[in-house]
Amino acid sequence: MRLYLTALNPTDSVLDGFLPAAARLGLPVTVLTDQPAKWPPVAAEVTGCHVRDARAVIDTVHRGQRPAALLSNSDHLQTPTALAAQYLGLPGKDWRATLRCKDKRLTRQALADAGLDTVLTLALGPADDVAIAADLPFPAVVKPREGVASEDAYLVADVTELAARVAEIRARRPDAALVVEEYLAGELRTFDTLGDATTRAVTGGWRTSLGAPPSFVEESLDWSPVLPAPVVADLRAQLDALGIGFGACHTEFVLQEGRARLIEVNYRLIGDRMDLILAELLDVPLFEYVIRLHLGEPLAAMPLPDPAAVPRHARVEYVCADRSGTLTAAPGAIDVRLGETTLGCRPLRDVGSTAAVTGTNRDYLAVVHALGPDREAVTAALRSFRAAHRWDIAA
Repeated sequence: MRLYLTALNPTDSVLDGFLPAAARLGLPVTVLTDQPAKWPPVAAEVTGCHVRDARAVIDTVHRGQRPAALLSNSDHLQTPTALAAQYLGLPGKDWRATLRCKDKRLTRQALADAGLDTVLTLALGPADDVAIAADLPFPAVVKPREGVASEDAYLVADVTELAARVAEIRARRPDAALVVEEYLAGELRTFDTLGDATTRAVTGGWRTSLGAPPSFVEESLDWSPVLPAPVVADLRAQLDALGIGFGACHTEFVLQEGRARLIEVNYRLIGDRMDLILAELLDVPLFEYVIRLHLGEPLAAMPLPDPAAVPRHARVEYVCADRSGTLTAAPGAIDVRLGETTLGCRPLRDVGSTAAVTGTNRDYLAVVHALGPDREAVTAALRSFRAAHRWDIAA
């Protein structure tokens, strides 16, 4: 029996999360990827496959050892992986739910149809005239209909600015379908869950701070799992309407006048090393739990703490490139203990690499986090670390 894991490029979630977790569970792993040459030597079989096509995934699994489970932590691959798992008779997500989450227009439609929330939204096809969005309320947000990582997502003040941004996006990706929707102002939060076929548990939540508009780059996140009961009920109802339950899910929303208004739903673990940090904070084998769910085990067999009762605080900060150029100096991987506080730094870009600023999380140079007894200790540790280290970029 073997775990099959679909992926695109190698990520920390797979390399540092799922592969070690599978090894601890005694499961051999086959990584199915359309980019096998990009993968470093890993404790797994890496097999080339057109992973965006469910039929190719099914065919490749049929050629290998009998599957115990099939899963993905990629936004792009949730639907083909869910379809393949269903065909193979393996536990997995409902492909209709994965599609609703990936397609932002379908997300909005499902919530409106359920009478839970209506966000004024317009789908903009590759050949559509931007003028059809003139009656939307501004400011508005334009973004790819199936986008990730805040890539090509912009706040626009009026239809003239919208037209300029759409022209930019189409120059980069002429075939991309876009959505334009009303801007949802409010405190940005996350709601992270884990579930089996019948039960869904909350694994935590974070308060997110963004950089300056017009882009939406996450700069830091603070552990903030406590929400008012009506907001939690609202979030649960909206996830139910989307069909979300099985496996891991990361939901981003704003608190607006006592309501939870969804920004987007990523039907996988929280990313950018936050999943690894969450596992450390909760002190649970989070990646093993995800695999075990896909093996068909019940969530009740996996002890989870009440996030609100976790007696520690955590903060994550992303070091962002402020200009295009070559990274000439940066600290390496660091793990230190400062009294009761642990601090970690993980490079996300190699020294010597050159990149353009994109206004997305692809601009991250490193992720730095601290975990300690309270907010004050964590904040002080991060402030001291950032003051003592430099990230230099030469134009």
